[in-house]
Amino acid sequence: MINQLILNGIIAGSVYTLIAVGFAVIYRTVRFFHFAHGVVFTAGAYFTYLFKALLGWPIIVAIPTSIGLCAMLGVIIETSVYRPLRHKSSSSLIQLLASLGIYIVLQNILSMVFGDDTKTIRSSIVKEGINILGARITPVQITIIIVSLLLVTTCFLFLKYTKVGQAMHAVANDPELANMSGIETDRVILYTFAIGSALAGIAGILVALDVDMTPTMGMNALMMGVVAVIIGGMGSVPGIAMGALLLGMAQQFGVWKIGSQWQDAIAFVILLIFLLFRPQGFLGNKIKKATI
Repeated sequence: MINQLILNGIIAGSVYTLIAVGFAVIYRTVRFFHFAHGVVFTAGAYFTYLFKALLGWPIIVAIPTSIGLCAMLGVIIETSVYRPLRHKSSSSLIQLLASLGIYIVLQNILSMVFGDDTKTIRSSIVKEGINILGARITPVQITIIIVSLLLVTTCFLFLKYTKVGQAMHAVANDPELANMSGIETDRVILYTFAIGSALAGIAGILVALDVDMTPTMGMNALMMGVVAVIIGGMGSVPGIAMGALLLGMAQQFGVWKIGSQWQDAIAFVILLIFLLFRPQGFLGNKIKKATI
């Protein structure tokens, strides 16, 4: 039982990590709560459903196309909504409200187009998982762990060692100074939304392959990702991964002891504890100024 709970916690933490890193990359650059990140997560699953289940595309073609469309969706949101607001010097609160509006509109579009019932992109019969030290894990869940590990490692190296990654750090630290230094801030923010949205789309696809999908699945996923970011540390990819793993483990062991109805409550209790005693998270820097 303990081994199964640990394995389930690792699987949940792997999904939370992808969502959280994508959210953190965007938030650090634009400095407002990107609610629409949750609907991009959902869109990844529904794009794959459209191409695979409705149009009959091979899964090896449907998934990369869906990831590309998620990245494009993030870019469209940035160029059509956030950039005009930013150029008008709109406050973070205005941009947050705009993001919430985007989330609601796109979620309702998904509901109108695909319906509110549960959909699936799994084509094989559900089978008993592989036995590892007494715990069961399916091939899809193994894929979730491996993909999350590879992508988070790649993202960490990209942000730390590439010119684009360093430009993203510069824009996150001081957009005006970065612009004066010759960095094209708008282009860097565009890259940021493409990367963050692609990570969200991949997470949505992996979840849908494991447990199916609904149009409202994005909000809970977004909240868990945000909690992972806060308890891990906003500026640290390894810290975010640690926060996501802690969150996944705590939820699984909490469900075992006190019931599944407390799963979300457990996450927010952990969040409150970190906000009270270590607001910078595991590996984050101390926060000097908070922005909505």
